Amino acid sequence: MASTVIEAPSENPLGPCPAFVFGDVSTAEAAIIVIQEWWGANQNIKDVAKLIGEKTNCVTLVPDLYRGKVALDRETAGHYSKDLNWPGAVQDVDACARYLKSKGIKKVGATGFCQGGALSIAVVTLYDSVDAAAPFYGIPRPANLTCDYSNIKVPLQCHFGEKDQAVGFSSKADYEAFQAKLKEYKVPHEFYTYDAGHAFANKNNKESFNEEAYNLSFSRMFEFFEKHLKN
Repeated sequence: MASTVIEAPSENPLGPCPAFVFGDVSTAEAAIIVIQEWWGANQNIKDVAKLIGEKTNCVTLVPDLYRGKVALDRETAGHYSKDLNWPGAVQDVDACARYLKSKGIKKVGATGFCQGGALSIAVVTLYDSVDAAAPFYGIPRPANLTCDYSNIKVPLQCHFGEKDQAVGFSSKADYEAFQAKLKEYKVPHEFYTYDAGHAFANKNNKESFNEEAYNLSFSRMFEFFEKHLKN
C-alpha cells in the first residue's frame, strides 16, 4: 500500500507537519494516528501503520515529527529525541487529527511506541481532537510536558512491559504511578502489562522484541479501536 504525503497546518513553530497517509481518506469514517519512536518516521513505523490499517480497516497516518530526519543508530536517535520540542510535537499530532476530521473522518484514534506512546497520552490530555488512544511503553516526562491527567475524557488502552528498565519514562514504578492517576481521575481505561521489556513490539529490535507480547497487545489494540472508533 502506497502512502500519500500531506501537510497538516500546525501551531508548531516549525510550521506545517508533514505526514504519511495510508488508505483513502475520502471514503473512510475512522482513522488512527501512529506516532513514531525516537528513530523518526522510518520504514518500520510506516509498516506498523499499514498493518494497523489493514487489521482495523481504518485510514492510518504517520506524522513526520522530525521533518524528514531518520536516525539509523541509537546515538543519533537519542540526539533527535533530546532535541524534540515536545509541546510542538503534541501540536503536530493534534494538527494531524484535525486535518483528518476536516476531510470527513468522524473519529480519530492515536497509538504510539516509546516516545510515540508518551505523545499519544499527551495529545488526549492537552487537546480534544483524538477520540481514543492506545499508548505503548511511554509516559510524558514532567520535564518535557505538563500533563494534568484529570483532563483525559476519552478511553485509553495502555501497554507496558513488566521488565522495562526505562526509569522515569516507562518502568514498572512509572506505569504503576500513571495507572494510579487514571484510577484517581476515573479515566476510562484498560491497562495491560506483559512479561517483556521496553520496545517489546518492535520487530527490528531483536534484543527486546517479544512475539507473544506483540501478538497479544496488537490484537487487543485492534479490538479497542474497533470498539471506540467504529461505534
